[in-house]
Amino acid sequence: MAAPKGIKAIEWLSKRAKAQRGGNAARPDGFDRSAPDALALWRDAYLESLAARNYAEGTLEGRRDALKVFLGWAGERDLKHASQVTRPILESYQRWLWRCTKANGQRLGWSTQRTRLGVLKDFFRWLTKQNVILHNPASELELPRMEKRLPTAALTLSQVEALLAVPNVADPLGVRDRAMLELFYSCGLRRSELCRLELSDLNTERRTLTIRRGKGKKDRVVPVGACAVHWLERYLKEARPRLCLDTRTPALFLTGYGEAFNPDVVSRMVADWMKAAGLKGSCHLMRHTCATHMLEGGADIRYIQQLLGHEKLETTAIYTEVSIRQLQEVHARCHPSARLPQPSPQPDIESQP
Repeated sequence: MAAPKGIKAIEWLSKRAKAQRGGNAARPDGFDRSAPDALALWRDAYLESLAARNYAEGTLEGRRDALKVFLGWAGERDLKHASQVTRPILESYQRWLWRCTKANGQRLGWSTQRTRLGVLKDFFRWLTKQNVILHNPASELELPRMEKRLPTAALTLSQVEALLAVPNVADPLGVRDRAMLELFYSCGLRRSELCRLELSDLNTERRTLTIRRGKGKKDRVVPVGACAVHWLERYLKEARPRLCLDTRTPALFLTGYGEAFNPDVVSRMVADWMKAAGLKGSCHLMRHTCATHMLEGGADIRYIQQLLGHEKLETTAIYTEVSIRQLQEVHARCHPSARLPQPSPQPDIESQP
C-alpha cells in the first residue's frame, strides 16, 4: 500500500519509528591500516587533526572524499605506504585525474581537479611535519590553471515571478515551499544556511535573519524583504504547527517528518520547482539572482558582499561581470552603432514630373 502524500501524511509519519526511516551504517572502506606508515591510517589522523582545529564539517567531508579517491587509485597500484609515494607517482595521478570521466561521460572540471590535488599537497605537507616521511613529494606539484568562468545568468523578474508562483499556496506544504523560495530570493542564502535556520534566528518585527555557522563558521545578520516576511509569517501560522511533531524542534523549516531539511533534498525540490516553471537551475541560481538584482538596483558591491557572506570582495566582484545593465546603458549612450539611424528625407511624390 502506498504511503499517503502531502499534509495528510503527517499523522502517518508520526507513527513511524525513526529507525525505520534511518539510513545504513557506514561500510568499511577496505583500506589497509596495518603498517605504521599506512596511507589510510595517516589519512584518518590527518582528518582528526583538522577536526581538532575546528575545520567545518563540509571541509572535512570534501577532504575525506578527495583522499578516498587517491587511496583507491593508489591501492590499485599496490601503493599503501606513505614512503612509497613520489613526485612522479603524484604526477601520474594528476594525469589520471585529467583523463577521469564522470557517470555522464564528461571529464572532471578543472576546479575539481585542482581541489583534489590541493588536498594532496596539504596532506603530504602535514605528513612531512609529523615526520612520517622525510621529503614532501607534493611540494613542487603544479596545479592546473584556473579558468575564469562566469556563473549562470541570473533569472529575470518575470522568471522569478513564474518560479514563486509554482508552489500551491492553498496547501500548507505549498505555503512552506513559497516561504523557502522567497527567503532564497530575498537573502541570497546558501542551501546549507537555510537548512540550519532556527526559529530564534528570525525576527519578523525587525525584518532580520541571523545566519549562524555560515561558510567558514561565520555568523552574519541579513535583512529580509517585506514580501518574504509576509510568507514566513503565514508559514509560521498555518503550516509549521501542522508539520511540527515535537515542540522542542528548533528548525525553522520542517519536512513532512517534522525534522530539519537535508541540503540535498532542498536542491532537488528547488530543481523540480525550476523545471515546473520552465527553467533550469537550483538553489545557487537564486543566490546569483539575488546578488545580480541588488547590483542592478544600485546597491554598493560591499553591501552585497555582506549580504552573501563572502570573505573576499573579489568573490562578490564576479557579479559586476554578470550584470551588464550599466554597461548597456553606457553603450547605448556613447557608441554610434547603438543609435537608431535617422530616416533619410523622401522626395514628394506629387512634385515629381
